[in-house]
Amino acid sequence: MAGETVVETPQDNTKVDEPVKTDKEVIAEEEAALANEEKKDEEKKEEAEKKPAAEAKPKKPLSHVKDYEEDTVYLFQFTRSPQIPSISPFCLKLESWLKLHGIKYQNVDHKCKHRSKKGMLPFIELNGEEIADSNMIIETLSKKFDKEMPAELTQDQKNVQHAMVAMVENHLHWTIVYWKSKDVDNILKGYKLNLQSAIGSKAPASLLNFYFKYTFCRKGLKRVRSNGMGVHTAEEIENFGKKDLLTLSEMLGEKEFFFGSEPSMLDLVVFSQVGQLVMVDSEHACPLRDYLEADCKNLVGLVNRMKDRCWGDHWAVATGEEMDLNPHIPKPEPPAEPEKVEEEKKEEPAEEKKEEEAKPEKEAEEKEEDKEKKEEKKEEKEKVNMLTKLSQAFSKLKPNPAAPAASAADDSEPKAEAEAESKEEDKKEETVEEKKEEETKETKETKEEKESEEKK
Repeated sequence: MAGETVVETPQDNTKVDEPVKTDKEVIAEEEAALANEEKKDEEKKEEAEKKPAAEAKPKKPLSHVKDYEEDTVYLFQFTRSPQIPSISPFCLKLESWLKLHGIKYQNVDHKCKHRSKKGMLPFIELNGEEIADSNMIIETLSKKFDKEMPAELTQDQKNVQHAMVAMVENHLHWTIVYWKSKDVDNILKGYKLNLQSAIGSKAPASLLNFYFKYTFCRKGLKRVRSNGMGVHTAEEIENFGKKDLLTLSEMLGEKEFFFGSEPSMLDLVVFSQVGQLVMVDSEHACPLRDYLEADCKNLVGLVNRMKDRCWGDHWAVATGEEMDLNPHIPKPEPPAEPEKVEEEKKEEPAEEKKEEEAKPEKEAEEKEEDKEKKEEKKEEKEKVNMLTKLSQAFSKLKPNPAAPAASAADDSEPKAEAEAESKEEDKKEETVEEKKEEETKETKETKEEKESEEKK
């Protein structure tokens, strides 16, 4: 058409056709890229390993007891009370089982601060490993130490025992928990529990009681409700407990233990649960305890027999005023002797000081004694010399019959000497007397002269 122009697009002849890669070449490139990534990952790991270990987070300790003794059971449970060794029936069951079988164990005084990984008490640590739940602990320890309850049961008796244990621990137990939790005084006054010593706190007792009421008691009631029994009234829950106790009493009858003359696991479970009621202070009200004492006396007798069988004399030490956590472990000697030793040590330096103070006095006394001794020795020597001289003089004076002439001559010499000495002494005395007479005369003359002059 006229007036239309045709614009031609320029053709770019500079383009180069890219070579088409084969499948093998693509696969090879992908493998090389993967190899490079693996090398980079290895280099990163090596660099991380080369970093100091201080950057790594410290692992939490696996056990609470670090310096443990091999094959020793370390038991974590509630603290003691004056009425019963443990206010938890499961803690009491486990410790009684350990005592009954003579297994080496030790209670850890943790002031109720630790819980197991499952959040429960009791739990144990054995060779650095933690085991929780009383039934699982007993099963584990019975296999490890090859221990079984004294009673030998048939299969039918084992089935009956399993059913009765389930009734006691899953039904009767909650009636007891309900009674403990509905009023804080049921625990504090019923078991004479002192929270300051139990928890290890210095807070006032009134504050601790308030805290205990809104923690322990509230949790107990919540657990009772979650179990399904909390929907019932207090009277209905009490009747449930009485029916369970009556069933156990009828099963026990007049037997010593449930399955004969030897205790079984059922006896141990009933002891730990029913003992919580039997050991309540007599001055504190407890309907289930009163029912036991009135209509189920054989259960009270079973509790006392199991207490004597498992605990013996340790029960009195673990309760009352002492509340010893480990009455089975021999205690070191009383600290009275070390105190005496310290007193003796204190007395020794005091005596040493006195001796040091008395040393100069002793030295002065010793010097005086030495002087006296020396003087005595001198006097003795002088006496000896005088005696020897006298003896010599007397020996000279004695006549000698064997030589009369010589003796006469010897005697004449001392006589002459003696006479000469006596004459000299007489002369001296005469001169002294003459001097005295002259002096007296002079004094008389002077006196007479003075008198005459005075008269004039």
